[in-house]
Amino acid sequence: MFFREAEINDLDSLQELYLHLHETEKLPESEELNLLWSEIIKDKNYHILVADMEGKIVSSVTLVVIKNLTRGMKPYALIENVVTHREYRNRGYAKALIRKAVEIAQNSGCYKIMLLTGSKDEKTLYFYESCGFNRKDKTAFIKWL
Repeated sequence: MFFREAEINDLDSLQELYLHLHETEKLPESEELNLLWSEIIKDKNYHILVADMEGKIVSSVTLVVIKNLTRGMKPYALIENVVTHREYRNRGYAKALIRKAVEIAQNSGCYKIMLLTGSKDEKTLYFYESCGFNRKDKTAFIKWL
């Protein structure tokens, strides 16, 4: 098992993993998809971290560093798409990836990291708290578009 940033050849494997998140099917192969994927991979502020087990992506966390005009121009970060393949859960992979995401955010000079979850499951919420996040400081509002 090793942890790394996603690479250009990981798109199909990552889409397979996202079927364990909330997706119901993989995106169809298209020029638009390949262009988007290429842009994501090249973006120095967009990090898709993966746990790789013998060439298979079994867990992933996305971290985006966002530039900011407040807080002394310190950026902030957002964690999204935390997922582990059902057969590989409860082994510490997501926690290790979140630790790596925090390290990247710190090294990028971020003053905070935000993480939102739609889960109401206390086990999931406790997991994020065990990673150092709290649910008391802010209130999140979502407007779906």
